[in-house]
Amino acid sequence: MASPRRVMLLAGGRSSERDVSLASGEAVRCRLVENGHDVVAVEISLDGRWFEVPSYAAAGSPVGDPMSVTPGLGALDVDVVFPVLHGPFGEDGTIQGFLETVGVPYVGSGVAASAICLDKLLFKEVAGRADIPQVDYVAIEADSWRGDERARDRMLAAAEALGFPSFVKPARLGSSVGISRVSQAGELEAAIQNALRYDPRVIVEAGAPGDEIECAVLGNLELDVSQPGRLEFAGDWYDFSAKYEAGGMRLIAPAPIEESLEIEICSLAARVYRVAGCAGMARVDFFVDGTEILVNEINTIPGFTPTSVYAKLFEASGLPYGELLDRLLELAVERFAREREFSF
Repeated sequence: MASPRRVMLLAGGRSSERDVSLASGEAVRCRLVENGHDVVAVEISLDGRWFEVPSYAAAGSPVGDPMSVTPGLGALDVDVVFPVLHGPFGEDGTIQGFLETVGVPYVGSGVAASAICLDKLLFKEVAGRADIPQVDYVAIEADSWRGDERARDRMLAAAEALGFPSFVKPARLGSSVGISRVSQAGELEAAIQNALRYDPRVIVEAGAPGDEIECAVLGNLELDVSQPGRLEFAGDWYDFSAKYEAGGMRLIAPAPIEESLEIEICSLAARVYRVAGCAGMARVDFFVDGTEILVNEINTIPGFTPTSVYAKLFEASGLPYGELLDRLLELAVERFAREREFSF
C-alpha cells in the first residue's frame, strides 16, 4: 500500500457527463478512504463553483458555501489532486492547466495530451501523422455548416462517401452523448444537426466491422498495458444505455484472441499513448476484424467505478482496484517532481 496522502478529488463539473463523473468520483473516494488516504471531496457545480462535500450525490447540486481557491499556496493544501472529470472543462486540458498554474501534482495526462485526446478530430490528425491505423472520418465545423451552403453540401457528400452505417459524434464529448448511428443518407443531416447541439466540432466516422476491443494503459515513462478485453452488448452499437444500464454490456477480459494478436494490440495501445503524449492513465479503444486492427479513440480519464472497463481490465491483469488507485497517486507525484527539474 502507498504512503497515506492528502488527496483532493474533483468530480461533477460543467459537462453533460456530470452524473457519470459523480458516480466515478464516489467510487474513487470510498476506496481511497479505505486505503488510508485523507480525502478532500470537491464537487464542481454546473456553473463552475467548487464545493467541499462529504460524498458525491448522483443528482442535484452541491449545497453550502463555495470554496475559495488561492493560487500560489503550494498545493491547495493537499499532496495530490485526482480529477475524476469527464468531457469538457475537466478532461480537455482546462483543469489540468489550472492545476499546473497553482503548482500541484495531479493524476493523469497534462494539458496538451488532454486537449488532443478529448478532441476526436485533433487526435485523428495526430494519429494520422504517425501512420496509426484508424477509422475513416470527415470533419464538420459549425460555422461552415451553418454559414456556407456550398461547404455544407461538400461536407454532406464527403460524409455520404464513407458509406453506411456511419456514426456522427460531437468531437469533444464521451459516454456516447450526442452520438447517432446513421443507416442511410437521409438520416445524416439530422444526425449532424443533433451533434452540433453539443459541440461546434463534429466528426462523422465510417462504420467498422469486427469486435470492440479495449486496452488500459498505466504509467509515465515506463508503461504497463493490460490484457485486451472484448466488449459484448445486445444492440447494434455501444451506446449510452449499453455503457451504463445494468446488464447493458459484458466485458470479456482477457479477450479470447490469439496471443500474436494480443501482443500487437498491446503494442499499438502503448504506441498511441506515447504519440499522444499521455501520462498516468488512458484507455485505448480498437476495432478488430480478423487480423486488422483500427484505433477508434483514446480516453485520458475513463470511467472509474470498480466495474468500469479501465479498472476491470487491470483487475483481470492482476492489479486490483485499490492498488491501481494508489499507483495513480504515486505516478502523479513522480511526474510532478520530474517536471520540476526543468526551468520552464
